[in-house]
Amino acid sequence: MADFKELAGLVISGDVEKVISTTRQMLDAGEDPMKIINEGLINGINVIGERFKEGEIYVPEMMMAAQAMKSGMELAKEKVEGSDIPTAGKVIMGTVAGDLHDIGKNLVAMMLESSGFNVVDLGVDVEADKFIAAVREHNAQVIGMSALLTTTMPAMKEVIEALKEDGLRSNVKVMIGGAPVTQDYADEIGADGFAADAGIAIDLCKQLVG
Repeated sequence: MADFKELAGLVISGDVEKVISTTRQMLDAGEDPMKIINEGLINGINVIGERFKEGEIYVPEMMMAAQAMKSGMELAKEKVEGSDIPTAGKVIMGTVAGDLHDIGKNLVAMMLESSGFNVVDLGVDVEADKFIAAVREHNAQVIGMSALLTTTMPAMKEVIEALKEDGLRSNVKVMIGGAPVTQDYADEIGADGFAADAGIAIDLCKQLVG
C-alpha cells in the first residue's frame, strides 16, 4: 500500500534522497506515476508553498523542498507517457541581460513546475532575442523575467519592445519580478503583471493563462 502522505512529508522536509528512494519503491511496486506526482509530490509542495506565503518558512527550506519534489517528479515522469501529463501552460523564465542573480527565478520556476506548468528556464543574463526565440520555439503563453539590479531593469522593457516588433506581443503574457521591481514599473513598461514573491508569481501565472 503506497503511502502518499509519507512521500508528501518527505518533500516538506526537503529530503531529496528519501524522496528519490521512496518514489522509486512506489514505481517498482507498480503504483500509478500520476498518483505519485499528484497525491504525493505536489501535495507536499503545495503545503510548503502555503507555509512560504504565510511567512512560516523561508527561501532555503522552500528551495530544498522544491528540489526534493523535482527529483521525485523526474523519476515519475519517466514512467508516464508524455501525452498523459497535463500541463497548465508553457512558461519561459529567465533573468534579464546583464544580471546574474538566479535564486528567486529558480524558486519561481520550481514552484511553477510543481503547479503543473511546463517551464523552459533560459538561465541568467538572457538577451531579448533569446526570449523571442524561446517563445517561438516553445509556443509559450507566458514569459517570466527577473531582475535584481536597477541597472538591468530596462532590459525587461527591451524584451517587451522586441515582442511587439516581432508581432508576438498579443500571443504571450509577460510577468516580471525581482527586488527593485514594482507594480508601477510593470505598468510603465507594459508588462501584464508583477509579483513581489514566488507565491504571488504562481497565482499571477495561473491568472494570466486562465
